[in-house]
Amino acid sequence: MGILGKRATKKIAAYQQELIMTHYAEVESMYKKMRGWRHDYRNHIQVMKSYAQNGNMDAICRYLDELDIDLKTVDTVIKTGNPITDAILNSKITLARDKKIKVKADANIPCVLGISELELCSIIGNLFDNAIEASLKLPEEKRLIRVYMEVKESSQLYICFTNFTATPKLQKFMGRYKSTKGADHGIGLVQIDRIVKRLSGYIKRNSEDGAFTTEVLLPILENKA
Repeated sequence: MGILGKRATKKIAAYQQELIMTHYAEVESMYKKMRGWRHDYRNHIQVMKSYAQNGNMDAICRYLDELDIDLKTVDTVIKTGNPITDAILNSKITLARDKKIKVKADANIPCVLGISELELCSIIGNLFDNAIEASLKLPEEKRLIRVYMEVKESSQLYICFTNFTATPKLQKFMGRYKSTKGADHGIGLVQIDRIVKRLSGYIKRNSEDGAFTTEVLLPILENKA
């Protein structure tokens, strides 16, 4: 491997490490919020009991409205059946909501995937980050990310991300959609491609006016743990 090749490998490795740490921090932040809400649960009950004893129904209603808003910031909106996928998706959905981006997600993965958590985190994390970045260029009312994941015929994991964009249909250069968002973004795309290729999977990207879709198909490896 030449000097340029070694530099590229080191850059990708550093980017991957930074990405994993970012995803870990996002997941940890979400679960800290959940633990905090559960810890305060008894206090919330006591407050509402006090209002009830005084017959103050208006205060109870206001308190319940506040709790409902607070709970929406920590609710695990996606339950796929696969713990690591739940953690990644829910942390990213929470991040998207914070940025006023609507997410429609349908994911059902009731099995052990046999794909390393690191690789799954890289693929889903990069796809979601790219979709969020593109969505932020749109007015709030037009921001939407669609996520679909399922296991096909018990042997393949299908992942599909679609997001609206503010750009017209992109043109390919040497068979690829060229990134216009800087070197780090390009590394993320390369990292997805490397993982998919290593796992003998399939990836397809499609650009249309105002929308971009990425489809990934990965073989589910037998878990020998």
